[in-house]
Amino acid sequence: MKARLTERQKEVVRLLSLGCTVKQAAKILKLSPSTVDLHKTAAMARMGTDKVVLLTRLALRDKITSMKDKLTPAEKKASGRKDDGWN
Repeated sequence: MKARLTERQKEVVRLLSLGCTVKQAAKILKLSPSTVDLHKTAAMARMGTDKVVLLTRLALRDKITSMKDKLTPAEKKASGRKDDGWN
């Protein structure tokens, strides 16, 4: 069953599934880490999991992300990450 997430929750789930930490996702989305954590917690509850690894699998299933998805150059720069997703 596909979970009904808000657009912001989908953004957070996508970034987490690409390996971003809550702090990195907060920088990318220009939100506080506590706000991102609230979106993460709500999304995980709606998706029926309390594990980020399973969250990633569910994000793939629900097409929130894909195996070809990568951080955009702007997201990569904002997060301070050297890699851009699944690598």
